[in-house]
Amino acid sequence: MGETIELTTSDGHKLGGYRAEPTGEAKGGVVIVQEIFGVNGHIRHVCDSYAEAGYVAVAPALFDRIEPGLELEYDEAGTARGRKLRLEIAWDDAVKDIEAAMASLSRHGKVGVVGYCYGGSVAWLSATRLRPAASVCYYGGQILEFKDEPPNCPVQMHFGSTDPMILPEHVEAIKEAQADAQVEVFLYDAGHGFTCDERSGFHAESTALAKSRTLAFLDRFMT
Repeated sequence: MGETIELTTSDGHKLGGYRAEPTGEAKGGVVIVQEIFGVNGHIRHVCDSYAEAGYVAVAPALFDRIEPGLELEYDEAGTARGRKLRLEIAWDDAVKDIEAAMASLSRHGKVGVVGYCYGGSVAWLSATRLRPAASVCYYGGQILEFKDEPPNCPVQMHFGSTDPMILPEHVEAIKEAQADAQVEVFLYDAGHGFTCDERSGFHAESTALAKSRTLAFLDRFMT
C-alpha cells in the first residue's frame, strides 16, 4: 500500500519516510510518529491502517539525523540502541522533522499527528510547538517533562495503568497541568507499548478501544 519518500526540513536536513494513501478520497493527512525502534515494519503497518481509515499517512524517519534507514528489533539490544538514539536527537530537531512531514500532507486538507512511545512525546511537542489540527499521544514517557506547555490544538492521550515507566501519578500530573485545555486523557488496563502486536505488552482489547477513540477524535477535528 505504501511507498518510501524523502522529506526536507526547514534546516535543510533530508530524511526518509513511509507514506500510505487511501483508495478513495482522503479525509486529510496524519503524521505517524515512530517509537524508539525507527520506521520499522510495525510503524509501516500502522500507516497502512490509517490509510485504510481514509487518511494519507506519513511516518518520518526521525533517526535519519544520526543513522539513516535504521530499523530496530523489539529485543533488549534494539531497546537499548533506540533509547540511546532518542537521547542524541534534540527535541526541536524532531519537531522540525514532524513539520516537514506535515507540510508534505498539507495539500490533502487538515493534518493531524499521532505518535507512539517516543513518538507520543514528540506528538505532544508537535501540538504545543506546531499547529496541527489535532494530536494523539500514545504512552509518551517525556510528556511529563513538558506538561506545562500549552497546546495549540485538541489533544488526546492514551496510557497504560500498569506502565512501569509512566506511573498513574504521572498521568494525574499531566491531567492537572492541562485541566483547562482541550486535552482528553484515557487510561487502560495495560502496560507500555500496548498497541504494538510485536511487543510482549500487546493488549488487543485496549488497542481496539484506543484506536476507535483515536479515529473518532481525528474525524471530529479534521473532517
